[in-house]
Amino acid sequence: MEEKIFSISEYIDLVNQGLRRFPAKIIGEVSKVDMGPTGNVYFYLKDEKGQSVLKCLIYKDKYDIYGIKLEEGLKIIAEGYPNLHKIYSFAFIAEVIEYSGEGVLRKEYEKLKKKLTEEGLFAEERKRKIPLYPHKIGVITSLRGGAVIADFSNNLGKFGFKVKMVDSRVDGQSAIADLLAAIKMLRKEDIEVLVIMRGGGSLETLMPLMPFNNELLIREVVNFPVPVIAAIGHHKDVPLVSLAADLEVSTPSIAATTLSESWKRALLFLERQERNIIGSYETILYDADSLVKKSLDIVKDYKNLVYEKYNIVKNQTIISIQNFRNLLLNKKIEFSNFYKRCIDGFNYLLLINKQSLYQSEKIILINNPERQLDLGYSIITIGNKIVREVKDVVIGEDLNIRIKDGNILSEVKNINKINK
Repeated sequence: MEEKIFSISEYIDLVNQGLRRFPAKIIGEVSKVDMGPTGNVYFYLKDEKGQSVLKCLIYKDKYDIYGIKLEEGLKIIAEGYPNLHKIYSFAFIAEVIEYSGEGVLRKEYEKLKKKLTEEGLFAEERKRKIPLYPHKIGVITSLRGGAVIADFSNNLGKFGFKVKMVDSRVDGQSAIADLLAAIKMLRKEDIEVLVIMRGGGSLETLMPLMPFNNELLIREVVNFPVPVIAAIGHHKDVPLVSLAADLEVSTPSIAATTLSESWKRALLFLERQERNIIGSYETILYDADSLVKKSLDIVKDYKNLVYEKYNIVKNQTIISIQNFRNLLLNKKIEFSNFYKRCIDGFNYLLLINKQSLYQSEKIILINNPERQLDLGYSIITIGNKIVREVKDVVIGEDLNIRIKDGNILSEVKNINKINK
């Protein structure tokens, strides 16, 4: 078999394929920093003790993410892989850079915190309120954290939420790129609130929280088009993303409870209103029933009075016939006239009571909640909220108008308030 002869470019490509299998994290002190014309940064890392020096390169897009200014004497950790350039020889390609040591991290944390505080990014008056009755929710978290997602979902409740969840690393400096990409993705989605969450409880060091103290990420949170909830956990040093968020809570469970709270209050309100309506209807029926019974008692009393009068007249007539045969014709005439008056009076009483019963029936029908729509009334709602006053609506909002035979969707064009 003929031995293959490589060109220089082919051989360098072959070598780089092998070098890619040796990714590493390297700690060292920065020296000889040069900014390339395209924004790439060339620098050297050297051991604190010893003579070993490694040529390194970090591309501009990566360098801009981490917010670390490389300068001589700075101790960092670089994560990446070795590479043999076809013109500029060997170098270590750094994809992630981070400060080395808790002391440096804390110093940079306080420095950035002071800068952003002076800009007003953490001011309470800048922060937006979490909307009432949110429906569409964006979530950024690590989908590998099953307990975090379970806690959030279990406490969210069954209110028909639409949740758009984006997977992202949440620990270590390498998570910054993931978090920025996730925010960029959710900017394009139709959501009403964004939740950035991380599990893990309290932490005594800043190391796992480095991505949440990144300036680019903080500014993305501040400028996000809808309110942001940060549920990153209990920490000795509050992550700067939490300070910048519109609402900071300690756990994903509390974030979920916050989102469902207004829905729970609305449900309790509707249950109370339902009880009030049923109670009022029962009272109306009871009053109408009492009125009917009272009317029947009046009819019975008049009936007994008529019969008593009749018996008196009858007895008087019999006595008169026995004692005064000559006056029989006159008494018959008198009796006939009196009987007619009694019948007319009885019919009149029946008519009055019939009208009372009719009025009682009308009262029952008028107060029937289902009849109101038949009479031309309507029920206007915005979302699940009943409109009672002018101040409940805003021009441009959609109104749902319920009438007798269906629903009408309308838009508020003008508002005229009637002064009483």
